[in-house]
Amino acid sequence: MKFRTPFLLVIGLLASHSSFSSTFTLPSDGGRLVGQNAIEQIPSHNKQPLENFAVKYHVGLSNMLEANPGIDPWLPQSGSVVTFPLQVILPDTVHEGIIINTAEMRLYYYPQGKNVVEIFPVGIGQVGHDTPDHWVTRVQGKKAGPTWTPTPNERAEFAAEGQILPAVVPPGPENPMGLYAMYIGNLFAIHGTNANFGIGLRVSHGCVRLRADDLKKLFNEVPVGTRVELINEPVKATVEPDGSRYVEVHNPLSSNEAEFNTANVSPLHLSQKIESVLGDKQVQHDVVDKALAMRAGLPVQINIKN
Repeated sequence: MKFRTPFLLVIGLLASHSSFSSTFTLPSDGGRLVGQNAIEQIPSHNKQPLENFAVKYHVGLSNMLEANPGIDPWLPQSGSVVTFPLQVILPDTVHEGIIINTAEMRLYYYPQGKNVVEIFPVGIGQVGHDTPDHWVTRVQGKKAGPTWTPTPNERAEFAAEGQILPAVVPPGPENPMGLYAMYIGNLFAIHGTNANFGIGLRVSHGCVRLRADDLKKLFNEVPVGTRVELINEPVKATVEPDGSRYVEVHNPLSSNEAEFNTANVSPLHLSQKIESVLGDKQVQHDVVDKALAMRAGLPVQINIKN
């Protein structure tokens, strides 16, 4: 189950913030664990939504909600201590181009010729308008000031909710695609947004969206032709070069409306490769079981410490 908001939000609902990706140097020894989590206390008399804190640390709302169960996304409680999930296990993929893991709602960009990874939170498709996964493609084109042409089905959906869409939404602040777009297929794009609150949520009609400043940065860096891979891996695990083992568990994406609307947790399906890491005799299985149950989206060390 994933927190969802309406596709279009009132412009100006949230304050504007400058946001940049978290950039990490790739481990020289081939490890996949990067970053460090951060902790902050919500100030007294807080009147800011969680998005205002999330953008400061360059993370998405789904990751914030996983790491901080019970937190109010609209008005975090004054004085509460909040964890910002900045430590991640890199996906077990090639370190090339753009990797989008829909399950964790993060985009990883490996600039060619640089020993770094840039990590951006993303919003993805609603249930029934799912962002593709298990797909390798390319950045086929880029456009500053994109227009949005709603499909007949999209116009009908919005009309049913009392919103009449124009045939074409021109470039500008009311365009839900934001100010920049990178096209990765006939029907899909990586684009900006006019509603930052949707980052880290299932809000689009299939495209991948980033906060406006994040997309502008990515747009300026990524050349046409860049490899793009979309995966759906709620569980990541790694054996680091020093022998330490970590697991990072996210809630799996709901595959239909019934799953999305239930309070029941969706089952996790572990690959044989993940099970081999978690089932090793050097692993603390009670710690693994807790991580699989909590699904906090935070790397947890699971091996027996000497």
